Amino acid sequence: MHSIEVVLVMLLAVVVSGYLTRVLPRWLPLPLPVVQIALGATIAGVFGQGVTLDPHLFFILFLPPLLFLDGWRIPKDGLFRDRGMILQLALGLVVFTVVGAGFLIHWLIPAMPLAVAFALAAILSPTDPVAVSSIAAKAPIPKRMMHILEGESLLNDASGLVCFRFAVAAALTGGFSLMSASLTFLWVSLAGVAVGVALTFAINRGHAMVSRVFGEEAGTPILISLLTPFGAYMLAEQIGASGILAAVAAGITMSYVELTGRALATTRVQRTAVWDTVQFALNGIIFVLLGEQLPWIVERAVHTIGESGHLAPWWLVVYVVAIYAVLFALRFAWVWVTLWIGLYRNRSDGEQPKPEWRLVTAMSLAGVRGAITLAGVLTLPLLMSDGSTPFPTRDLAIFLAAAVIILSLLLGSLVLPRLLKGLALPAQDDEVRELDHARHEAAVAAVAAVERAQHALPGATENPDLYASAALRVMALYEGRLKRDDNTGIEAAALRRADDAERALRLAAIQAERERLYELARHRAISDEIARKLVRELDLMETRYR
Repeated sequence: MHSIEVVLVMLLAVVVSGYLTRVLPRWLPLPLPVVQIALGATIAGVFGQGVTLDPHLFFILFLPPLLFLDGWRIPKDGLFRDRGMILQLALGLVVFTVVGAGFLIHWLIPAMPLAVAFALAAILSPTDPVAVSSIAAKAPIPKRMMHILEGESLLNDASGLVCFRFAVAAALTGGFSLMSASLTFLWVSLAGVAVGVALTFAINRGHAMVSRVFGEEAGTPILISLLTPFGAYMLAEQIGASGILAAVAAGITMSYVELTGRALATTRVQRTAVWDTVQFALNGIIFVLLGEQLPWIVERAVHTIGESGHLAPWWLVVYVVAIYAVLFALRFAWVWVTLWIGLYRNRSDGEQPKPEWRLVTAMSLAGVRGAITLAGVLTLPLLMSDGSTPFPTRDLAIFLAAAVIILSLLLGSLVLPRLLKGLALPAQDDEVRELDHARHEAAVAAVAAVERAQHALPGATENPDLYASAALRVMALYEGRLKRDDNTGIEAAALRRADDAERALRLAAIQAERERLYELARHRAISDEIARKLVRELDLMETRYR
């Protein structure tokens, strides 16, 4: 079977998985990634062969756009508000997991060198927000908890992969220097972030300058946004920096570039649809690939089980359960201590802080592994530095990572929904008040714009009554919003002949409303998440009128 046919079959499997998750019975709440893994295994069983893909090519094809999109869409207010908790989970927990799980894996499997055990622990440390979101679709996760999990996932991808990179280098060279690793970590982190920020600003500024002079094709800004993460990743890797952090930084920078409001409404609507499709397809293909490779992963792991000192294949199950158990225990302990410290600092006099056990357990179960872990573990080198010696226990490490992914998905989908029933985190910001404030300010700007446009638009001088009537219709909608009264007293049916004038005035109002929302977001009067939600509504309205 040719590669292109395999890709098409995998894409078809991704499409089918979307239908299957909706027809599964309520008592079997399997998340989307598990269904995709099962379909991938089915494909491998039917065609009897797997896909041979260069691990580094696999890494560059899938990770940059997914991390870029995570950075672009994550709510920045939530990221900054809970930055302490997020940083402790994304950095401290990763190191805690690498050290704790690394020693356990080496003790459990003596044949696996300590450096390889650290590499496996490092690649198992990042969590996957897409997998968590698929579980949340069955039982919604409280918004603030989801923001914390998204922020953790955004940053621990980078920290986990950097630790993985150092562990693999130590396995290849047989040496490790803490001072050298620390300096290298600073370089790859700071340089990676700088590359992502600078390149994104440069690309968008250059595109704006060229478009202002020569205009642009409708699909150009969408294609630029798709190429940006790959450019940031490749440029950072060329200078020895972290391409992962460059892609993340490029995505975060893109969210701020978006607040300038330069993109056309139709571009934003189409771009959102394109990126949603890309995200769904890439994540789906990754899990289908995991399922498709499971048969040979299991087969080769069974062949290498003798390296661990045991001959029975059921020891593989023992390894997987033990590794997941220690990952859960380490995460549970870290989350409990982190929450306890936060509660202790904010305690009232005489109050004894006690973290809610359901919250700690839910946060621990929500540490679901997924695409990043799979993409990273497949980049384990085939050979050692001499070019002839096979990398030790590579197949076993890939099997253990894949099995832990599946186990974490299954346990999360079955147990997490029950823990989350009735569980809510108190929100520090009043989202309803912020949303009402944004709508009010946008409506005020729109009414003022209609009053100006009703006299300035072409044709207003020749047909003043027509434009005045149309202006009343448009302003009635906004006045109703300002007065919280839907009964405007205006009969729309009697004013249908003013449709053309109304359309022009509506477009003027929408433009003013959007500009005011961007201004509020730039000055942090509202969050970028609220601004994005309302701007999308306006974009859809503008697309309708145009």
